[in-house]
Amino acid sequence: MTTGDSRNRREVIVSALAVALVAAASRGRTSAQEADGDRLPRGEVPSTGGARPGPIGPLPATVEAPPATAPRGVPPVAIQIEQAAVDAAVERVQIVDGVMQNPSGPWVVSWYEDLAAPGQGSNVVMAGHVDYWDVGPAVFQGLESLVRGDLIRVFGEDETVFAYAVEWMENVVVADLTPEQIQELVGATEQESLTLITCKIGTFDPAIGEYLERFVLRANGVS
Repeated sequence: MTTGDSRNRREVIVSALAVALVAAASRGRTSAQEADGDRLPRGEVPSTGGARPGPIGPLPATVEAPPATAPRGVPPVAIQIEQAAVDAAVERVQIVDGVMQNPSGPWVVSWYEDLAAPGQGSNVVMAGHVDYWDVGPAVFQGLESLVRGDLIRVFGEDETVFAYAVEWMENVVVADLTPEQIQELVGATEQESLTLITCKIGTFDPAIGEYLERFVLRANGVS
């Protein structure tokens, strides 16, 4: 496959992504939490977790992945956010038929390998559940407690540690997202960035099994 073919394939994949960003949410489990298991507090309206239907609609063609000329990057294997009690494994998740697949469980964070990888100088996109069916609070339950400047560490499979500082956070209503907002959230960036997506606990639609809002956090790479 030529460089041009590879770039075209990536642009097609990204342009087919869903507006919903990912119905998400998960929280890094410590050894003590593993032992507590079902004794973890349950959310008032637990989401259906992995049973969610996934993203709602395709992203506009204006959303772009990193160019083929970008550095290779390093696949992530773990993420730590001390202030949010996150210490979780990172799984590789693909975009299948234009759909960003949901995290496979409550305690794992998903990285979309069709997009940027850490060290590639662009937007690394990850998602985790905020609560989960029959579990309650999950890996990203503490994400909203973060403030600007808080540190996030992502560990690569080659043992490289990538550090990011929280830059901004916002709540978005999935149905109201414009093409410009979608580009800002999940499109390529001109600097090393990390975007974390989870559900915003609030309005829950039982018909589709998901919250109608997302909490999105952007962090930028630091030396």
